[in-house]
Amino acid sequence: MKRPRLKISAPAPSYFVGEKAGLRFISSGCTLVDCALGGGWAIGRVANLVGDRSTAKTALATEALANFLEQYPTGGAAYRDTEAAFDQEYARAMGIPVEKIDFGDDKNPLLTVEDFARDFDKFLDTQIKADKPGLYVLDSLDALSDEVEMEQEFGKATFGMAKAKLLSTLFRKMARKIEQSQVLLLIVSQVRDNIGVTFGEKHRRSGGKALDFYCSQIVWLAAVKQLKRTINKVERPYGVNILAKVKKNKVGLPFREASFDFIFGFGAEDLTASIHWLMTVGRTEDVELSLAEAKSYYGKISDMNDQEYAKEKATITPIVKRVWAEIETQFLPTRRKYQ
Repeated sequence: MKRPRLKISAPAPSYFVGEKAGLRFISSGCTLVDCALGGGWAIGRVANLVGDRSTAKTALATEALANFLEQYPTGGAAYRDTEAAFDQEYARAMGIPVEKIDFGDDKNPLLTVEDFARDFDKFLDTQIKADKPGLYVLDSLDALSDEVEMEQEFGKATFGMAKAKLLSTLFRKMARKIEQSQVLLLIVSQVRDNIGVTFGEKHRRSGGKALDFYCSQIVWLAAVKQLKRTINKVERPYGVNILAKVKKNKVGLPFREASFDFIFGFGAEDLTASIHWLMTVGRTEDVELSLAEAKSYYGKISDMNDQEYAKEKATITPIVKRVWAEIETQFLPTRRKYQ
């Protein structure tokens, strides 16, 4: 029997690796992470940033705030610190415009999921009335209790089921409102060991399955290694290499990864991450550098002043995005199921 010829149509739409009509994005502070996310953090959606200690969770969340305010100077930016551990002066030293960020009422901090629901709903109403995009960061979900637990005697057993149910209710009621208000809700979560698991995920985070269902983007961060430097015979860590895994993505291709260095007091080292990635994929010629020249350039990035760094970043960022899109396009199907 003669096999029928398959009709090969045009490649899949560039939507999967390019700009998305109707969607606006905020940069994460690292071009490679933006690419892995499908363009950055999506406005009007819920995103979850998950990681263990010292994986730059808070730093990336505050960088998102800085990039949001740069892109939308009159937009609403809110940061809710539920861990009582945020250092505004450290953030200011990194260049974060803390004076433009709403940190809430210190006298009435968020203690429960119910507090968060009321505060966030109020923020949504404000942004809808102002007709301007907003960014609300909750750092972190794990530090929130619930009213039932708060009223219990300390030491009494609890399985934390109330928090999961409350979050599910919150998202059911507010999911459409989040989209209409053009607010990005960025929730920071801590890693928990999944005790007794012999297969599947070895780690989890609190809050039940509601976040898994309602989040458009979920990124897990892992510290790969410490970065150390020796000055005058004294060795000190100056940063950490981070691996970001996009475990869910409803605005781009899922399961993409990005590696970058987080430098203490600076933030995500975007330029070195970009050059290292171009070397890894063998595309240094796109920035008009041989591999040897790229390695030399990589070593000199730390010596650049602010103006030189900004100029080089502005040149290389669009190249990295183009190369990423070209590579991803190669993995897309060459025919469509529905014509």
